[in-house]
Amino acid sequence: MKNLRFSTIAICTVLVFSACGQKKQIAAVTEAASVVEPAVKPLVRLAKVVEEPVPQKQVYSASIESEVKNNIAPSIPARISNILVEVGDNVRTGQILVTMDATTLTQQEMQLLNLETEFHRIDELYKVGGVSKSDWENFNMQLEVARKSYLTLRENTILQSPIDGVVTNRNYDNGDLYSGQPILVVQKIVPVKLIVNVSEKYYSQVSIGDEVSVALDAYPGETFTGKVSLIYPTVDAMTHTFPVEIGVANTSRKLRPGMFARATLNFGTENRVVVPDLAIEKRAGSGDRFVYIYEDGKVSYRKVELGQRLGDRYELISGVPNGAQIVIAGQSKLSDGVEVEVGN
Repeated sequence: MKNLRFSTIAICTVLVFSACGQKKQIAAVTEAASVVEPAVKPLVRLAKVVEEPVPQKQVYSASIESEVKNNIAPSIPARISNILVEVGDNVRTGQILVTMDATTLTQQEMQLLNLETEFHRIDELYKVGGVSKSDWENFNMQLEVARKSYLTLRENTILQSPIDGVVTNRNYDNGDLYSGQPILVVQKIVPVKLIVNVSEKYYSQVSIGDEVSVALDAYPGETFTGKVSLIYPTVDAMTHTFPVEIGVANTSRKLRPGMFARATLNFGTENRVVVPDLAIEKRAGSGDRFVYIYEDGKVSYRKVELGQRLGDRYELISGVPNGAQIVIAGQSKLSDGVEVEVGN
């Protein structure tokens, strides 16, 4: 009986101590749960942005074109007798480039000489009253028609250059029958030109005579000076651009038709906010660019429109006010409205 009472007391004692241990554990967990560590604010670095005058330069790509391009060819089919120049040759105005078969021309010349001789005889008779005025006029008309036909045929038999230029293409050999393609192509390369398409917002800012800087891949590090020579009077309704023709003197003859060129037009200066390129972020899934603006301990998302890249900075067309403070480091942990800690 004593042993039973002792066992009962021992069991009760164990249960009391177990209950006390569980209470302590629960209290410890409850106390730990009630302690909330303060959230760590993202650390950022800031920069103050200000407006400054920015040259409004725009770069346009185009190909060099000749000032004038002439296709050398007769207006009637004939056999080519002799091509007197080669591709790359410089030619002068009036220089004979090609001679065609002259058989028909020789015949026409003989007929013209006979008509001139006959007209001289009739003219003498008319002076003494041996021929009526109407007969004289009719014969004179025939003579004029023959002269014009001869000159036209001569122009199509002896082909001359209409300009000072360079031969850029040849499509036949001596003895070939002309069949429609130009025999030669002559281009005037002093000066040359290029045509660029400019946004309509600059229409009122382009004037004849404006200087333009031209750079070519063919001459790295070298620039050429051109001038606006023609402004087209209409704007394309689809692209909202208008063509501008730029002439380059090309006295050195370095610029050749077909070369790739970049023309830089200067539209004056505008006061723009300029920001470090470190501040510019790209929004995932779109082409939008944005920055974070800092104010009263928080940052806010702000979409921006980029202008020109200026070394390690960007011109902003819109999006950030003058004097704003923007985040230039620590953006990876930011979102709109987040409180931040400002560091050096």
